[in-house]
Amino acid sequence: MIAIISLLVIISLSILITRVATIALAHTGLSEETARFQARSAFTGSGFTTDEAERVVKHPVRRRIIMLLMLLGNAGIVTAVSSLILAFVNQGNPELLAIKITLLVAGIVTLWAIASSQWVDRHLARLINQALKRYTQLEIKDYADLIHLAGDYRLVELQVRPHDWIANKTLAESSLWEEGIVVLGIERPDGTYLGAPVGTTKILPGEILILYGRISALKEIDKRKNDKKGDREHQAAVAKQKRIIQ
Repeated sequence: MIAIISLLVIISLSILITRVATIALAHTGLSEETARFQARSAFTGSGFTTDEAERVVKHPVRRRIIMLLMLLGNAGIVTAVSSLILAFVNQGNPELLAIKITLLVAGIVTLWAIASSQWVDRHLARLINQALKRYTQLEIKDYADLIHLAGDYRLVELQVRPHDWIANKTLAESSLWEEGIVVLGIERPDGTYLGAPVGTTKILPGEILILYGRISALKEIDKRKNDKKGDREHQAAVAKQKRIIQ
């Protein structure tokens, strides 16, 4: 029974560690979705080779976070497998085996429900952000002071996917500035960089946008799909920004 409890504790710590790493990577400028993917990849040792992964490796702060995740992930996986083996090896009592399986399944389902809860994630993210700001120096200070990265404002990289609302639109058509989002630059798939793009610049899938704005607005644009619902979300975001600046 102790092995089952140990396994559930390890899973809980793994979820917490990857969430902390996701927020830490987001503090370095990655979008939340990209940060989450890279954190989980490093922790599980999946080792996906993508353009995003190369950008993580080239960044000194991100590289340290990923290295720590890889170390903790290897230790966690070994411990989890050991606990699982100890929990079920030499089980001659069918009733006890059934109880252990039930406890394990119930524990995993409970942890999954907690990890999927928006309420829990929102409050946990707030606590993690406060801890990171107090005990670490993850903010990139050379531009933080320059463009006032304080409060709800952040500078992030957003990779454009084919189904994104902003894909295949010009900057003028997307009118992101009406949502309080400023496009500072665009990195093309071939590695070229376009600084201070103009309204006629077209946003293409595979490009990486350097965006500045409120955290909530940046998260919304990252998740927005290219459909009628996305158009309605854009109008709602514009109305929200107007209320903020009034």
